[in-house]
Amino acid sequence: MLTIFRKELTAFFSSLIGYIAIAVFLILIGLIMWVFPNNVLDFGYANLDILFDNAPLVFMLLIPAITMRLFAEEKKSGTLEIIATRPLTELQIILGKYFAAFVLVIIALLPTLLYYYTVYMLAVPLGNIDTGAINGSYLGLCLLSAAFIAIGLFASAITDNQIVAFILAAFLCFAWYLAFYAVSGLGLFAGKADAIIQQIGMQFHYASISRGVVDSRDVIYFLSLIVIFILCTKTALESRKW
Repeated sequence: MLTIFRKELTAFFSSLIGYIAIAVFLILIGLIMWVFPNNVLDFGYANLDILFDNAPLVFMLLIPAITMRLFAEEKKSGTLEIIATRPLTELQIILGKYFAAFVLVIIALLPTLLYYYTVYMLAVPLGNIDTGAINGSYLGLCLLSAAFIAIGLFASAITDNQIVAFILAAFLCFAWYLAFYAVSGLGLFAGKADAIIQQIGMQFHYASISRGVVDSRDVIYFLSLIVIFILCTKTALESRKW
């Protein structure tokens, strides 16, 4: 697994993929936070809500762009079969690629701590910000990105076309993050059905963690979703032997 992890992480940074992904994320978030209308400076209080509200939407497209090549490219070039001949299980291959993509996303997130410091210094009095909510939001964003990566890996594993993998992953990320929440808001179902549908989606649990109180149910939800899509990816890879 470590061999695959190092190989993929090196591939990200030996080409432009890693640098472009990090640059695109930071530029978009920077523009949203400090330049576009309704930015941080327009509010009467210091917070990072804009970062945590918009980062999932950016990741919804950026993470599929990162993961689309991880299996699709290998399947198309035939190198996946070569990797499979090594003493590695499908799960080890998947986890190696998964953690490489996750580390790339974490590296992209680290510079946003500068935004936290900036808002901390802008607050009146100095440091008058909700640190608990910010810490919870960062944890939620890490869990959310981890789930998006698992979805992206699955999409890449079921096709040898990178564009198809990107579109499918972006659609699944959109559906799991926004669609369930939107459907529950329509009031089409009676009783507690709307609430249950809302809780199936990621946005409900992300918002819950972002309040600063980490509920184990929210963490278990994200971990379960990650495990499900990793197992689906494993099944997709094993199907080539059938």
